[in-house]
Amino acid sequence: MKANLFACILLAWPLLAPAQEFVSAKHTTDVVELFTSEGCSSCPRADEWLSEMKGDKGLFKDFIPMAFHVDYWNQLGWTDRFSREEYSERQRDYVRSGLVAHVYTPGIVVNSKEWRRWFSGARRWHGGDAEPGVLSAQLQDGRLHASFAVSSKAVLNVAYLGVGLTSEIKAGENRGRMLMHDFVVLDRVEAAGAGEWNIELPPPPQIGQEKTALAIWVSPPDSPRIIQAVGGYLQP
Repeated sequence: MKANLFACILLAWPLLAPAQEFVSAKHTTDVVELFTSEGCSSCPRADEWLSEMKGDKGLFKDFIPMAFHVDYWNQLGWTDRFSREEYSERQRDYVRSGLVAHVYTPGIVVNSKEWRRWFSGARRWHGGDAEPGVLSAQLQDGRLHASFAVSSKAVLNVAYLGVGLTSEIKAGENRGRMLMHDFVVLDRVEAAGAGEWNIELPPPPQIGQEKTALAIWVSPPDSPRIIQAVGGYLQP
């Protein structure tokens, strides 16, 4: 009788998926932000460069790539389905903070600083040498718990990244092209805190990507600057 009762309790208990952990090193995780658009004829080369990072052994360990599709090209003939006004605003925030000179595409920001050497042929940046400390996060059943040793208020940013996306462009500067995209920011949430965060995430968008990754970073309350970051592919 007791055995049967115990079996019933086990069946009634909700089954929790195993937690997935993301843990950075103490030194800075480099973050490469590409501000891009499907409506910009100069952007596909930069998108391809970002895609090449899929095979780099340092991916998500040493660096995290993110493609923010801006919306200010949309009125010129083609609406980029990945674009959002908030992503354009992030680029403008970099300009307002003095970390980027102008709003343009493709715009590359490495470790929260404008990186223009890409336009003269450079394809690798100099990594950051700061040691901001360990950023760790655990994801279980859509709930994310993150911790980072900060002595003041900070903002936790969490972004879903789509890897393995394609678009057939039917108008605008890239008309007739099939564009490939990786590390596309599909959705982003943020939460204020002071070293500990416990937030419910929305489900990852499903728009045909082959894989979905998570990028997590901490920034000051009044700046887009990234202090530390961590990330990785979501478990299937």
